[in-house]
Amino acid sequence: MKKRIKWLLVTVSFYVVSNSFFAMATEQSIAIFIRDDVHYDYTHFLAGRAPQDITDFSGRFIRRDVVDMIIAQQALYLGGFNKTFSYQIGKINFRNTKLLEKGELLISFDSYWYEDAKSLADKVYISDELIRKGEYFAGIFTSPNNKKVFQLQHLSDFNQLTSVSTPRWRTDWKTLSQLPLKDLVAEDEWLSQVRMVSMQWIDFMLMPLMPQMGNQYVLEDIVLQAVPNVLILLDDSRHFVISKRHPDGAQAFKALQKGLKILREQGAIEKAYRQAGFIPELSEQLIINLPLTRKLVQRSFPK
Repeated sequence: MKKRIKWLLVTVSFYVVSNSFFAMATEQSIAIFIRDDVHYDYTHFLAGRAPQDITDFSGRFIRRDVVDMIIAQQALYLGGFNKTFSYQIGKINFRNTKLLEKGELLISFDSYWYEDAKSLADKVYISDELIRKGEYFAGIFTSPNNKKVFQLQHLSDFNQLTSVSTPRWRTDWKTLSQLPLKDLVAEDEWLSQVRMVSMQWIDFMLMPLMPQMGNQYVLEDIVLQAVPNVLILLDDSRHFVISKRHPDGAQAFKALQKGLKILREQGAIEKAYRQAGFIPELSEQLIINLPLTRKLVQRSFPK
């Protein structure tokens, strides 16, 4: 009987210690909400490597969202923030903003336009520039079967075209509103935008360049292709945002800022986006929404 009691006490003690350790481990892991297509490319690009070990940002599966995710984690790591992240995957869009405002999400690994971030300034910390003003060029993505979009050469050609975006992306919406479009449709859901363009209900949408993928966006049965050598300048900077209401918010922001400064001084941030092909060299491309020559635009880049 005494042996049974002793064994029971040992078992209970082990159970308590094990569960305490599990609880501590769980507390160290921070949930991050991420769109399923971004998570797919992120995990396939990493291929088992740790984000802080990435120095080459070229290759298949790389895209702006993936570079953002890796740079954010590298900066946090360099700044001394050593908690791990677990990913909650789904077809999300603006849910992240609501979670950040409530303090239920620490950080958005998808960077924000400054115009969007500053509207949340009472609820989030805004990081230093990740992509600087003058560096962000988008592709004009359309269905491969939409021939009239591929004939774009002049601003006046937009007169016959329709586009889709959301006013909640202030910089995108403002940029598209300045074009002489036949129609600009408001749609908040990213996947719905993609489907509308794929089915040719809408002629085109703006998306980050994906040269490593042939500037082609593929999602299940959806395929969108960028118009070759035609770019749109989105004249704003991009930043990470961290919730002020999250218990780790202040600590994470301090670490992020420190890490971003280190990466910027090393030239690692610009190098990453250039290797990924996201910041183009502007050798042959037409920036269709600028009344300037390519050479003048290139000289205006921040170095």
